[in-house]
Amino acid sequence: MSKGKLQKFSEMEQMPNVFQYTFYNYRGTRADYEKKGQWHSHFGNHNPIVLELGCGRGEYTVELARKNPGCNFIGVDIKGARMWTGAKQALEAGLGNVAFVRTSIEMIDTIFAPGEVSEIWLTFPDPQMKKPRKRLTGTVFLSLYQRIMGKSGVINLKTDSNFMFTYTRCLLEANNIKPQVQTDDLYVSPLAQNDVLQIKTYYETQWLSRGITIKYLRFELDGREAYVEPDVEIEPDSYRSYNRQARNTTTKVHD
Repeated sequence: MSKGKLQKFSEMEQMPNVFQYTFYNYRGTRADYEKKGQWHSHFGNHNPIVLELGCGRGEYTVELARKNPGCNFIGVDIKGARMWTGAKQALEAGLGNVAFVRTSIEMIDTIFAPGEVSEIWLTFPDPQMKKPRKRLTGTVFLSLYQRIMGKSGVINLKTDSNFMFTYTRCLLEANNIKPQVQTDDLYVSPLAQNDVLQIKTYYETQWLSRGITIKYLRFELDGREAYVEPDVEIEPDSYRSYNRQARNTTTKVHD
């Protein structure tokens, strides 16, 4: 591990807005995290708690908190060296409604209690085109989100991936869930005027510069215990990473 990463991990241990509970910690005790069910006490209010899962550098988490002081935001990711950036920015800006948790997304029900979370943001997740069980909008994860959001909860997906966008739409259709909002080209739609949706991460600007449209989908869970996978074949994206030359294969979907 590089000196820079070691320094960041050392600093994160002292940051009051960073909490770490990985599978390594859980394996030793098999106990839920001590703050489970206590996050409102941490923030000192009963404002809604919103998660950004796979938050990376925490850019979106921090900007959401700036624009929505009446909500509490928690960025979740397993890669602490990236998370350090957002945590430091939040501290320097004096944002008391931001926290970060270093953990695996698969473990969030050991971190948060039923009904403790009101909304989730999934910003540019890996589409996992060959691994349905790892897709963050797949049935495994929707059931997991349901456990921490109670009967209802809002999910926001923002993605460059046409595969991820199409898969999620098909999954919702298979489960008779009607999207609240959807667009396959966010920045030419009326939604582009939405202050929150105008937030752009570093990598999002790179996708846009390469002609990749940004897709957005918002839907609400309905309290069911299990969801079914769609029985469809979806054309894979023609690119897989930021560095590869990409072409846009968007399938038009009307709002």
